[in-house]
Amino acid sequence: MAFWKRLTIERLAAIVLFLLLFAMAVRVPVDSDTWWHLRSGETIVEQRAIPRTDSFSHTRAGAEWLDHGWGAQVILYGLYELFGGTTAPGDPGAIGLTLYTAGLALAGLALVYRMCSGNAYLRAFVLALAASAAAVFWSPRPQMFSFVLSAAVLYLLHLYKRRQIDRLWLIPPLMALWVNLHGGFAIGFILLLGTLAGEVIANLVDRDAPDVIAWPRLRKLALITLLALAAVALNPYGVRMLAYPFQTVGIGVLQDFIQEWGSPDFHQIETWPFAALLLAVLAAAALSTRRMDWSDLVLVTGTALMSLMAGRNIALFAVVAAPVLTRHADHWLTEQGWQLQPTREVRGPLLLLNWLLLAVIGAGVLVKVVAVLNTDTVRDAQEMLLPVEVGMLLDDSPPPGLMFNSYNWGGYLMFAAPDVPVYVDGRTDLYDDEFLRDYLDIAFVHEGWRERLDEQQIGFVVIEAESTLAMMLRQEPGWQETRLDAGRSSVFVRRESGS
Repeated sequence: MAFWKRLTIERLAAIVLFLLLFAMAVRVPVDSDTWWHLRSGETIVEQRAIPRTDSFSHTRAGAEWLDHGWGAQVILYGLYELFGGTTAPGDPGAIGLTLYTAGLALAGLALVYRMCSGNAYLRAFVLALAASAAAVFWSPRPQMFSFVLSAAVLYLLHLYKRRQIDRLWLIPPLMALWVNLHGGFAIGFILLLGTLAGEVIANLVDRDAPDVIAWPRLRKLALITLLALAAVALNPYGVRMLAYPFQTVGIGVLQDFIQEWGSPDFHQIETWPFAALLLAVLAAAALSTRRMDWSDLVLVTGTALMSLMAGRNIALFAVVAAPVLTRHADHWLTEQGWQLQPTREVRGPLLLLNWLLLAVIGAGVLVKVVAVLNTDTVRDAQEMLLPVEVGMLLDDSPPPGLMFNSYNWGGYLMFAAPDVPVYVDGRTDLYDDEFLRDYLDIAFVHEGWRERLDEQQIGFVVIEAESTLAMMLRQEPGWQETRLDAGRSSVFVRRESGS
């Protein structure tokens, strides 16, 4: 049958779903960390070498730096360059950054969709809910590869456990790839070890339950996990990368002051899809007479706890929870006799209507994407949320001396004014806990902040105009302020003695 005649309602639902998800994933790149990743990617491409020491700050210059996202940074910079990135706000490179984010988001969601149960309507609803929860953390950063690869590892485990298809040999190469793309490779081991723990429990207390991985096959999964652990050493920094996740989690400032590392604030509307997904899983498991699989229980509760402790883990919870929710919801709906099966074959006027509906939705998505990626829209958003004028000033004629800058702006300034070393930026693994707490003492004007600026020979300060430090510096006779970015940014330059 010709392709145009095979557009069933089920296929239409899937196509429409992913068109809408693509529209959801298309957004203006304004994440402050995107820019230091671009700068690093540019440096790697130009120097044809992976960095081992810091060359972007004056506070950590020459210190050892494990650039865990170097591979993703090269890809990100390559896409930015491919679409004509010029470093100017609103430049066409934003298209490459957006396609990077949207493409990886859809790739991960496609794998989740394949793990889901039930008819097209149930899968579409649950996937849309999971995407809404995860989308808060979608941005042009290496972490997007962790989103895709976590879904890939879980999908391989799904095939092995539920469909008796053995593709486990792919996991070690995936882990070797992952460790060269993002430091979130530890997620792969969370999924592997969580599955192993769940299956060990199942074999001990519930071996007759459906889909339990028997001991011989479980031993193979354990062996693959060990091989995956060995594969992690295949990176420019060797076995030292194994300690990276623990070092990062051990930085207390992350949980105390950085939003994505803190517990989700359920007073904020963007966290509600996560709350809805969590409650939906609990409700479906309670209503369905199907017992929750031990592996599902370990992974769902484990990733839920991780998400409640650090919001950045919500995307992982969405990947894990969506298939579990559909399995129990589908079972409950079947028990109630409420299954609605999509029409398998569509002919005549209904087929034409399907194509017309698809064309209308596709056109709507295209209009939305074009509107979001319009040069003026991108420039306005970046000028609103980033210190664009400050970046131009520093790139053209920076004040004398060393810079103290806002943590939130360090990554962007590193990109917009590459010749001006930053004080701090989003590379929290480089700036250890002690350093970051010293930074916060200055930023929040704790005792001794003036002396620290003097001791570190800070010549100028770039900070949010309404920040505590800005308000205090306005009262200091030794500093002169310039307001930029429609008054949102302040540059304080140290006055010369006697002036």
